[in-house]
Amino acid sequence: MAEISITNKDWERIKIKVQRKYNHLTDEQLQYAEGQEESLITKLMDLVNRDRKYVVFTLKKALVNIDNNRL
Repeated sequence: MAEISITNKDWERIKIKVQRKYNHLTDEQLQYAEGQEESLITKLMDLVNRDRKYVVFTLKKALVNIDNNRL
């Protein structure tokens, strides 16, 4: 089970932050449906070549600072 919960509305804002940090990622690669956090984490691990702990930390950081443009 995923350690985080992301709504579709929040994902739209988080996705922009992720694309700024990893500018090689496309909208198609970052498709997400609410409730699919586990597959999102796994996909991001592969796309950015980082471990699970880093990806979860990054997503949590983006959620906490949702109104901030930084990741």
